[in-house]
Amino acid sequence: MQRIFLPLFLLLAAAGFAQQTQKPPLHGKYWMAVTGKPLAATAGAMIFQKGGNAVDAACAMLAATCTMWDVLSWGGETQALIYNPKTGKVIAINALGVAPTGATPEFYKSKGFNFPPEYGPLAAVTPGTPGGICYMLSQYGTMSLKEVLAPAMEMAAGYPIEAQTANSIERGKNYIKQWPYSKNVFLTHPGENREAPEAGEIFVQKDLLATLTKMVEAEQQALKNKKSRKEAIMAAYNRFYKGDIAKEFVRGCQEQGGLITMEDLAKWKPLEEEPLHVNYKGIEVYKLQEWTQGPVLLQGLNILENFDLKKMGFNSPAYIHTLYQVLNLTFADRDFYYGDPYFSHPPIKGLLSKEYAKQRAAQINLAHNDAAAGPGDPYPFEGKKNPLLKFLEERKLYSDTTLEKKNDLFVPKHDAVAYMQADSAYMDRLWRGTTSVEAADKEGWVVSITPSGGWLPACIAGRTGVGMSQRAQSFVLDSALSPFNVIAPGKRPRVTLTPSMALKDGKPYLSFAVQGGDTQDQNLLQFFLNMVEFGMTVQQATEAPNINSNQLWLSLGGTTLKERMPKPGSILLNSRTPDSTREALKKMGYSLSFTPRSSGPINAIFLDRLHGSIWGGSSNHGEDYGIGW
Repeated sequence: MQRIFLPLFLLLAAAGFAQQTQKPPLHGKYWMAVTGKPLAATAGAMIFQKGGNAVDAACAMLAATCTMWDVLSWGGETQALIYNPKTGKVIAINALGVAPTGATPEFYKSKGFNFPPEYGPLAAVTPGTPGGICYMLSQYGTMSLKEVLAPAMEMAAGYPIEAQTANSIERGKNYIKQWPYSKNVFLTHPGENREAPEAGEIFVQKDLLATLTKMVEAEQQALKNKKSRKEAIMAAYNRFYKGDIAKEFVRGCQEQGGLITMEDLAKWKPLEEEPLHVNYKGIEVYKLQEWTQGPVLLQGLNILENFDLKKMGFNSPAYIHTLYQVLNLTFADRDFYYGDPYFSHPPIKGLLSKEYAKQRAAQINLAHNDAAAGPGDPYPFEGKKNPLLKFLEERKLYSDTTLEKKNDLFVPKHDAVAYMQADSAYMDRLWRGTTSVEAADKEGWVVSITPSGGWLPACIAGRTGVGMSQRAQSFVLDSALSPFNVIAPGKRPRVTLTPSMALKDGKPYLSFAVQGGDTQDQNLLQFFLNMVEFGMTVQQATEAPNINSNQLWLSLGGTTLKERMPKPGSILLNSRTPDSTREALKKMGYSLSFTPRSSGPINAIFLDRLHGSIWGGSSNHGEDYGIGW
């Protein structure tokens, strides 16, 4: 009997989920560079062409995106996973800033806050990205800081600003006018009807260029003094965190009402960590530790192993419902148990155990949304008794007010979709973006970074040109909401930022990341399943229609409990969702809303071991862009 082999796109079409991609997949033999802006991807390509490795290129792209204010700044934070081909291991980089001196719940409550504010100096944690770049470059790169920062410095001297950034400045100009140093940088046409730069205008950042120049000068002087490459790069680091740059940053921060001190900067340092990982059907999936939301994806994979997803079918009502219920459980755990492991000890071993996942899978109602889904109890899976039962009981007081009981089921009292539509700020906070950086080379180095912080409208610290992070808003002030994530000086907030990496047969398989606040691991989980369960190409997987759940506590924005509360049963679907699926989901207790693009923007690299090539994927949502060779 003759066997007939159908092309992949025909097999996908037969299964009902193929799509012709709006952007072509990228192919490279030697290297791949993908990030949030075309010019920044070009910066990565320039470094590769000069002989740099994937770490060099990733640092150059990160520096460029910060300079372009791609929903982040030089004062933000950097989170990275790096595959080191010399050791065959994935390492994690924690370059997240910490809460400054005086940042206590009592301080913020005395100012009338329910959460740290969204914007301004009191939203700032210490800057992490300059230290993250210096550390990654010194330990795992091959080039000098001068070489790697060259594209960013040229851009700081003046580059044609893109419409997205220029319009963001204009929208936020009332905030920007409150902060004198921001006003001087961003509002290039003061007093005119449009005060922000126009798209294509050459945007100059003299103060930032001076800061980057000082860092490079410190490196070059150290090299003249016969210091090693690593020592010279760390001399630049020291000038930023302990020298004249630090003094001006602190002066500018405190002048505008911020709390960061010289001691805060000097004591902070980037950390190299062991990443967390789980095995999903023979694939090792890596995420950062529980100071990020990354373990949500790992917990989700553990639970989903208990279901036959292929049999359900891609984006069928059963698949969407199962996925949503898994997100309910994992995000409830995130909201309560995740936090800085250097301050306390979240029960991450129990949360990631396969046995705990089986228990959580058994709790899923296969016929109806569980609007009252809450945190589980992972402590027994570590052989311990839960010390937080008191807080779990108190926590119900915050969420049960949104529900009522009907036919033995808890359902939302309000129409979640109408509520969201009436409050467009909610969706902005849910999706609040960042950027992502993906790089890989023929030597086997692979890098995945999700940096953020210091986004527009940004408060610039003095004459540094550096926008301060706003990540303190991801802390809480009440232990009953999130006992491991209560603000304290020197503590890291639990962030949404979540680079990802997967190994197959001990070799890099996928590197992937996405922007989008609380939706990041929702989108990344679906991207991974799109490839592993449903056979999509990396580009198809980045563009495929996703769902987003709103049944979680917001991590960003919102100064009241009501603004951050979960919206049980609220689900965002792609506009192409068939009517039959819509009706089935409504009967399961969901409130539906729709968008034409629900996929990301996701950036990813697939290492094709069969052909010895590198594939790049970059979704059609946003300005994300890649270059390969």
